[in-house]
Amino acid sequence: MTDVVMEQIAALRDEDWAIRGEAAGLLGTFKDPRAVVPLVSLLRDQDRSVREAAIEALRSIGPAAVETVATCLAEPDLSVQESASAILAAIADERVLAPLIKVLHSGDWIVRMHAAKALGRVRNADAVEPLIPLLQDKVKAVREEAATALAAIGDAAISSLLKALQHEDWLVRLHAVESLGKAKSKRAVEPLLSVLFNDRDSAVREDAVRALGEIGDAQAVEYLVTAMQKPGLRTLGVEALGRIGDARAVPVLIDVLVGASPPQATRTVAGCGDRWNEEVMTQGAAARALGAIGDERAIPSLVASLEPTFTRAEAAASLAKFGSKVIPFLIPLLNDSRDENFLFHVRETLASAGWRPSVASRKFLS
Repeated sequence: MTDVVMEQIAALRDEDWAIRGEAAGLLGTFKDPRAVVPLVSLLRDQDRSVREAAIEALRSIGPAAVETVATCLAEPDLSVQESASAILAAIADERVLAPLIKVLHSGDWIVRMHAAKALGRVRNADAVEPLIPLLQDKVKAVREEAATALAAIGDAAISSLLKALQHEDWLVRLHAVESLGKAKSKRAVEPLLSVLFNDRDSAVREDAVRALGEIGDAQAVEYLVTAMQKPGLRTLGVEALGRIGDARAVPVLIDVLVGASPPQATRTVAGCGDRWNEEVMTQGAAARALGAIGDERAIPSLVASLEPTFTRAEAAASLAKFGSKVIPFLIPLLNDSRDENFLFHVRETLASAGWRPSVASRKFLS
């Protein structure tokens, strides 16, 4: 009886690169552990497409390939290290914790990046302290993967991340804030509020607002309302309030939406002319936030916000989330002499809310 796996393993040694690549692809579909060692040898192949096929095949084989692939992290050839780390970023587990931690010090940023991602997959507390220095890596992609990995590790990383909020390097503080937001730990709320009002770097303060929105703790609501008065934080504050979803924010968001209390100064949005400024963007964000919260007090203001072109699309999308409750507010607008774009959004919102002309229109108009 023919052993198709062994046939394709033999084909990995063919002189024709196309045959080698095809064989690697087939072995990935078979997922037979016997193919692991032969496929790993292809990580040194001179043809790029063959190497890529071997990488995908080893990813497909999964756990059975983990330990053998990890041995390649010690290879002197950096391209082999890069390939191995890329595979482990998708399939790593506890068995390769030590070699992954070791290559966080690699001189190759691609290896560091993939190793950080792999450690986020493993989620072992022993990786926390080795990952923290990568928050100030010279390569942004490495910093971001380290922050994501620390967030994935979760509770075991929170104390180290909170300590990093005091680091002298603003990049470390920035990515610590980002990681705490992704971790969604309520232990981080008060420290992040301190960062919001006290950090000396504007980018860190802005990320603190985003992180508080991601965590979603209502404790932050009143502080975010206060922060909205600070330059550069108004739009972010509105977005964060929408993510938190606390009804106490509704009156504030309505005021923003209808322009009841605009800031004394607002920045012009680059490339949009004098009419388009940060406050216009904030009003659109307020419409989205009110839709996310879903409090019916917002319906009349959202209906009124269909009139200005700069809030029309956001207001329509938010109104649709209220379902049939918005139908009595919108049907009368169909008879108004407005432009076609306005009527298009009204009709689309009605349709999304479940309204169909004919019997339904007589019911709501009677």
